[in-house]
Amino acid sequence: MIRVGVVEDDPAATAQILAYLHRFETEHDVTFAVQTYPDGRDVVERYQSGFDIIFLDVEMPYIDGFEAARHIRTLDSEVVLVFITNMAQYAIKGYQVDALSYLLKPVPYFAFSQELRRSIDKTRSTQGDWIMLSVGSGMARVYLSDITYIESIRHKIIVHGVDRTYVPTGTLKAFESQLADKGFFRSNNCYLVNLRHVTGVDATSCVMIDGADLQVSRPRRRAFLQALADHVGGRTP
Repeated sequence: MIRVGVVEDDPAATAQILAYLHRFETEHDVTFAVQTYPDGRDVVERYQSGFDIIFLDVEMPYIDGFEAARHIRTLDSEVVLVFITNMAQYAIKGYQVDALSYLLKPVPYFAFSQELRRSIDKTRSTQGDWIMLSVGSGMARVYLSDITYIESIRHKIIVHGVDRTYVPTGTLKAFESQLADKGFFRSNNCYLVNLRHVTGVDATSCVMIDGADLQVSRPRRRAFLQALADHVGGRTP
């Protein structure tokens, strides 16, 4: 199943996109789960990461498609964004939020189906292991390869990514269980380390790709080194 979002303030345009999606389903034997939003404001306020493809109208009364896309990108770096507009000059702005492409209104079915096929291909080519993080009032989809380590500090969880951090709800024990057999290992009571981002180990700590120096407790050291050796040797993810 492919999750599709449609952000469009014109009910007739929304109905057309839904009809196109249904036609594509019957022609190509795929299934879509579709969520519609009548304005950029609605998707910003209620966005739940996990969509595969989002079609975004550019001109909307409260929050336009570009501003909505910038918010979406703070929570989801992988969702495919396709802008729908009646102004070709807007297309270049789409690249600022890593949009795949744009469609010009009125949108013919052939152009829509070609773009949808390309969007599906991109989604399938970039799929990988990821987790959903409850962040504030929304959900963020974060790929495991983008996480360097997860830290527990004063009853707060911090997920350190390669380019940003998240402060989700949960416990380190719960994350350890969720990420079992995914290349993560507890170095001590405070850190759950992504072994793929370890660049060095000394007597008491491991050094991460971002320069962080994380303590490896004495009771866990032998098991940590073995897990790291297994990972480097290709025996674990």
